[in-house]
Amino acid sequence: MKTTLKSKWISSILTIVMILTVAGAAYGADLRVGVDTAFVPFEFKGKDGKYTGFDVDLWDGIAKRLNLNYKLIPMDFNGLIPGLTTGNLDVVLAAIFIKSGREKAIDFSHPYFRAGLKVMVRSENTDINGPADLKGKVVAVKTGTATVDYVNTLGAKKVTKFPNIDQAYLEVVTGGADAAMHDTPNVLYFIKTAGQGRVKAVGPDVKAAFYGIGFQQGSALRDKANIALLEMQEDGEYDKIYMKWFGTLPE
Repeated sequence: MKTTLKSKWISSILTIVMILTVAGAAYGADLRVGVDTAFVPFEFKGKDGKYTGFDVDLWDGIAKRLNLNYKLIPMDFNGLIPGLTTGNLDVVLAAIFIKSGREKAIDFSHPYFRAGLKVMVRSENTDINGPADLKGKVVAVKTGTATVDYVNTLGAKKVTKFPNIDQAYLEVVTGGADAAMHDTPNVLYFIKTAGQGRVKAVGPDVKAAFYGIGFQQGSALRDKANIALLEMQEDGEYDKIYMKWFGTLPE
């Protein structure tokens, strides 16, 4: 009898420890947050070697409200969603468009940013004035993004894919591609900084959609993060972060 009671007591203690361990992994020091390696101004490595950007500041605000400890894990965009589905990541931040196909694999937060796609060409280019003019052209894009699917419908001569959008932009600058297409905020940021005087944006924004924070399917963290995100939008913290990175208030 004593042996049986002792065994049950030990079993109960082990069960409690396991529950606490799982809870700690979900919301404790080991929360793993995947970020794109170079997507200014949303997430990128600053001069001090630390990752920064709109998405990083937004998540930091959410984490502080939820008293979460986390670690940023930089990787190529194409590896973020697989990282969630295999359980290697808990959260992903990478200006990810909320799309029905992606929602079959992961869960998204409430939308937090609206963006479209924009065409970028060399400054002297007069042949391309928008997406319709990409037919028969060489277009540089970023692997795994919504842009790839869209450009494939335009009849481009060749769609060249790069793991990093900066490589796609450089392909345009050096004449290896006629145009690049990517998320509007990133295109405009590049034109104002590294590409100033060498490239320009043409045509309207197209395929406008919303970004969302990605979570593992069924993650209890998503609802908590959604509440924190709404609080930030209501009390003005979201506006402050937006103003910091884009110099204006959101629409």
